[in-house]
Amino acid sequence: MIRRMTKSFLAFSFVALLGCGGSSGLILTPVENIDTVPLKVSELTEKEKQHWGHLDLVADTIPGMSVDKAYEEIIKNKKGEKVIVAVLDSGIDLDHEDLDGVIWTNEDERPGNNKDDDNNGFVDDIHGYNFLGESYNEQLEYVRMLRLNIGDQTALAKAKAKLDEEYNTAQQNKQRYEQILQAVKNADAAVKEYLGKESYTKSDVAGIEASTEAMQQNKAVLLQMFSFKDSIPEVIEELGEGITYFTEQLNYNLNKDFNGREIVGDNPYDLNDTDYGNGNPNNRVDDESHGTHVAGIIAAERNNGKGANGVANNVAIMSIRAVPNGDEYDKDIARGIRYAVDNGAKVINGSFGKSFSPNAQWVYDAIKYAADNDVLFVHAAGNDGADLDNPANPNFPNDQINNGPEFSDNVITVGALDPNYGSELVASYSNYGNINVDVFAPGTDIYSTYPNNEYEYSPGTSMAAPAVSGIAALIFSQYPNLSAKQVKKIILNSGLPVKTKVILGGDNTKSASLSEVSTSGKIVNAYNALIMASKVSNGQLEL
Repeated sequence: MIRRMTKSFLAFSFVALLGCGGSSGLILTPVENIDTVPLKVSELTEKEKQHWGHLDLVADTIPGMSVDKAYEEIIKNKKGEKVIVAVLDSGIDLDHEDLDGVIWTNEDERPGNNKDDDNNGFVDDIHGYNFLGESYNEQLEYVRMLRLNIGDQTALAKAKAKLDEEYNTAQQNKQRYEQILQAVKNADAAVKEYLGKESYTKSDVAGIEASTEAMQQNKAVLLQMFSFKDSIPEVIEELGEGITYFTEQLNYNLNKDFNGREIVGDNPYDLNDTDYGNGNPNNRVDDESHGTHVAGIIAAERNNGKGANGVANNVAIMSIRAVPNGDEYDKDIARGIRYAVDNGAKVINGSFGKSFSPNAQWVYDAIKYAADNDVLFVHAAGNDGADLDNPANPNFPNDQINNGPEFSDNVITVGALDPNYGSELVASYSNYGNINVDVFAPGTDIYSTYPNNEYEYSPGTSMAAPAVSGIAALIFSQYPNLSAKQVKKIILNSGLPVKTKVILGGDNTKSASLSEVSTSGKIVNAYNALIMASKVSNGQLEL
């Protein structure tokens, strides 16, 4: 599922310095003193907010991926080879001003003739494929299981218990948001009248000498809201988004009687039923923004004076529309992975996940197929603030079954970072796990592309995964002789190790080092990864 988050309210292994080879004199970022980097105490500037994931921890005291440093000192004007990155997600705004120059085009397919010109099994797939047809809203998987009576009695009992809990929570949250919104609107109207103006600041409100209990309450409400946002209109907008989110949960995601798939026309639980979908993987509605945002993090056109810069500079984004507003179907994900592999993708980004997967083996087989064809799969760890090593907190798909050995060597699972270096480094919402999460990357309030030539901030492991996909694409582009297995190891081994304890799940009583809550114990670093990739590529280093 693509979990939309309301931001304010929901609540290395080398110690020696390595040369880069040649006469460049480049060295890896020193790591032995990484935990003595001074904490940044000032607020991020607007420029830093929009770009923090590309900054350098040592130079900027912001835990970015040293992308700018990598371009300035290593990549420079070297384009490398073009790399196809498949975004297996919701639809993408293929005409976005900051993406239109980086969208993959299937040169062997003729647009609009309703024929499968390249005989790949998909008609008119010019920029990718759409496995959702004209559907978008969907149930969560465990709700579908209950509606269709899929699974054994134990699985169905777990599904029912989860539905009962989540439905009640969604109802309560919707009511709470509605109550807060009404209180804010009432206070806003009263203060506007009191001040005699249509807009006001926090200091304006703080300066009100409230002579009545009602005005004292209005003042208190607005001052509290100013701690979340810079203006009350922003608060009202975000509360409205929250109400919409919980309403959609109740109407679609958690509604046992809803069937969003019937307009597609296939049996989503029959892997052999393949005559469905179409060649238009564009987003269907403005709110379908997740795929567009993810694509921009990977490959938004760099240095064009617009919006944001993607991590990778020579990428073609293949759009595979397979993730609805609700839980994805195992069949669509399995077929989407195979489509990406068969049509030349080198990296597949999967910023989705769910807790129930009745046909998980279909996806596992597809991931193995990707591995057999030397394709890297980068997956978001999920946004529940939970320990994925605990069997009670599954997140599908993954590359381990029941915490066993990896069945495939081409998967990177990514947790999310906040821009705050120190104990609050790991985002409160990010899942973690020494076995099931590989590495952490910038994920909170990432500025990227939104439909209709817009740009927005979004948080989530969904934003951390494409940051890593971008670095993988950079490595493949500059060093095309490397395998997916090698690139995975490079990304995990070249990161910056943080030994300081970090708070987990937003709970101040729970803390651990990154080595205890991830496989690598590191935060990704593009600069270090490219230097290590150079050494592996020219045979100076074996992994």
